[in-house]
Amino acid sequence: MAASVSASTLLAPAPLPATPPAEKLPLAAVALGLLALLVAATAADPARARLSMYVALFLLSIGTLTWAALKFGRPPAGVRHDHLWQRASTSRGAIAWALGVALTGFYVVLYWFPAYLENLIRTLDPLSQLLRGKPADQWFLYGTFYTLAVLLMGGRALWKYRHSRYQLIRTGSVMFFQLGFSFLLPGLLLLLQKPEFYFSYFWPLKYDYLFPGTVSYLLRDGQALGVFMVFWGAVMSFLATPVLTYFFGKRWYCSWVCGCGGLAETAGDPYRHLADKSRAAWRWEVRLIYPILGFIILVTVLLWVAASGAVPAVQPLAEGLSKTYGFVIGSVFSGVIGVGFYPIMGARVWCRFGCPMAAYLGLLQKHFSRFRITTNGGQCISCGNCSNVCEMGIDVKQYAQRGEPIIRAACVGCGLCSTACPRGVLNLENGPRTGRYQASALIHSDSLRILS
Repeated sequence: MAASVSASTLLAPAPLPATPPAEKLPLAAVALGLLALLVAATAADPARARLSMYVALFLLSIGTLTWAALKFGRPPAGVRHDHLWQRASTSRGAIAWALGVALTGFYVVLYWFPAYLENLIRTLDPLSQLLRGKPADQWFLYGTFYTLAVLLMGGRALWKYRHSRYQLIRTGSVMFFQLGFSFLLPGLLLLLQKPEFYFSYFWPLKYDYLFPGTVSYLLRDGQALGVFMVFWGAVMSFLATPVLTYFFGKRWYCSWVCGCGGLAETAGDPYRHLADKSRAAWRWEVRLIYPILGFIILVTVLLWVAASGAVPAVQPLAEGLSKTYGFVIGSVFSGVIGVGFYPIMGARVWCRFGCPMAAYLGLLQKHFSRFRITTNGGQCISCGNCSNVCEMGIDVKQYAQRGEPIIRAACVGCGLCSTACPRGVLNLENGPRTGRYQASALIHSDSLRILS
C-alpha cells in the first residue's frame, strides 16, 4: 500500500544544508575578528586597542579568504542560487535586518558623531603616518575599512566566479582601482604635501571637483600638478566619459573603476538578488535619479555664476543648495542608505536611484552607445537565473524570452546575467548602432527554426 504524501509536504522547501565542518573554523575566525574589533573600539588603553585592531584585521582577512576558498573553490565552478531565499542573511530575515541596522548605525556615527570612533581612529595612526604623513582621521578609518571590504570580498568573488574570464578581470579591476587610485595614491599625494585627489572619481559623482572653490584651491599655487588635476577632472567628465561610454557603455566606469560599484560588486554580491524588479521600482528610479542629476548641474552652474560676481544675489542660494545636496545626497543617500540598506534592498540602491554619474552615463548609454546585451530567445529555458542576479532591477528574462537586445540606461554591464545563464543566451556586445534595438536576423531565424 503506497504511503500518502500531503500537498504541504511536497511543497515544503528543502531544509538548509548544515555548514561543513571545514568551513566552521574560518567562520569562527571571522567572528573572533569582529569581537576583537569591538575590543579595539572600547579599550581604554591605546596599546591594547591597537593590538586588538591588528588582530581583528588579521582574523577577518584570513577567515574570509579561507572560507571563500573552501566554500567556492572545492565544488565544481558555476553560479549557484541555492537557498538564497531561505537564509535569514540573504532573504531579509533577522540577520539581514540586524546587519542593515549595524551598517546604517556605523554610517550615522561616521558622518555626524565621529568622536565615538576615536579609539578605532587612533589605532590606525601608525599606518596613516606611514602612508600619508599625518595622524588618522575618520575618513582614513573609513577608507581602510572600505578598501579591506573590497579586497576581501573581491577575493570571495574571484573564487565564486573563477569559471568566467570576464568576471575575473572585472573583479580584479575594481580591486586594483580601489586599492591603488582610491586609497594608496591619495595618501601618497598627502605624504608629498600635495592636494588629496581621487583620480578615479569625476564630476558629477565627485561633485565638488568642478566647484569654483575646489578649482581655485587646486590652481592656487600655480603648480603643474594642480593644473593637471583640474584638467583631468574636466576632460574625464566631459570628453573621456562620452567617448568611452560610446564604445563600451557605462560598464567601463560603473563595473570596472568606480569605488561605489566596486563595493557593490564585491561586498554587495550576496544581496544582488534583492533588487526590486517591479515596474513601480523602475518608476521611482526615473523619478529620483534624473532630478538628482539636474540638481547637481543646477548647483554647479549657480556656484560658477556666483563666483563670477555677475549676480551677487545668487551666492547665498548657491551655497545653501550646495550644503543641502552634500547632506541629503552626498551623505544620507550615498552613504547611510546606499550601503546601509545592502542586506534589505540589494547592493545597488545608490547606483540605481541616486548616483548622478550613473544617470549621466545611463543617458549616454541608452541614446549614444554601441553597447548592448544581445539575446537568443530560441535558446532561453526561462530559468530566471539572469533576472535573479541582476542588481539593477532589470527583468532580464523577459528580454531573453522574446529574443530582444537589452538596452537599458540602468544596466551597468556587470555581465552576471550572461555568466549565470546555463544556455549561453545572453552576450555583452559593442556592436554597430544600426539595428541596435532589434534582434539580429540570425537570432530571429534560429528562433523560427526551433519553433517550427
